[in-house]
Amino acid sequence: MATSYEKLLALKVPEKTVYYTAKDCQLYALSLGLGSDPMNLAELDFVYEKNLKVLPSLSMTLAHPGFWARDLDSGLDWVKILHAGQSMTMHQALPSEANIVARSRIVDVIDKGEGKGALVYFERQLIDQGSGTLYCTMVQTVFCRGDGGMGGNQELKPVTHQIPERPADAALVQQTSAQMALLYRLNGDMNPLHADPEIAKKAGFERPILQGLASFGVACASLITLCCDNEPSRMLSMDCRFSAPVYPGETLRTEVWREAEGIYFRVSVAGREVRAIDNGFMEVRAAS
Repeated sequence: MATSYEKLLALKVPEKTVYYTAKDCQLYALSLGLGSDPMNLAELDFVYEKNLKVLPSLSMTLAHPGFWARDLDSGLDWVKILHAGQSMTMHQALPSEANIVARSRIVDVIDKGEGKGALVYFERQLIDQGSGTLYCTMVQTVFCRGDGGMGGNQELKPVTHQIPERPADAALVQQTSAQMALLYRLNGDMNPLHADPEIAKKAGFERPILQGLASFGVACASLITLCCDNEPSRMLSMDCRFSAPVYPGETLRTEVWREAEGIYFRVSVAGREVRAIDNGFMEVRAAS
């Protein structure tokens, strides 16, 4: 066993700073496929500086720590790692330009047992370097398929949002591009699983897969269209589980269920009838 519960909780993740501009906001939205229809004025606002809006999920790319499981002394079997879930809480809407510092840490581990893998919870906060404003808190759930038996928090249980058992209230379909994984890498996620066919095969996939956070970004954009009247500042939080890989070029369908406590959502892959994102839940600020 190359790692342990205690080692992961003590792992020092260096702070990272970044200055981002409107160009980075536009590149992010373009990497998700927004702007593919030049006459879609709602999407144009995310890729054109005239009335630029910022997707909340841009947070996932800002001051990204890189492939920390491989690059730091984590001891994890990084080839067998999958992104299992993601949450995002927006404390303040992201501006289109800012100096950001990211502070990251591993907050907990659920050990499923020897040969069954472990869930590692990796937190990252985005803070304005000048004012100290906290923009966003993210928690990434990493499924470490090769690291079961390391020990962990025996009392911690995964939170699962149950989708209502009725037809969805609304849905939006988006075709991804064949090069989406390669485009998304330009935002900072350099995991070779999403670019190198040999690495993908070693991990058990027929070809490079789409980043989980790219699917998350597609879902975020769809939810803003479906539930926020295209106003990204209305999104307060977003939480979901990644349940199946997506291959670049596939079509994603985002469905939503509106309930009193918030909005549930799911993302399916057309043609394969699998759920790429499940157990999704979003909180929305009321329209002003």
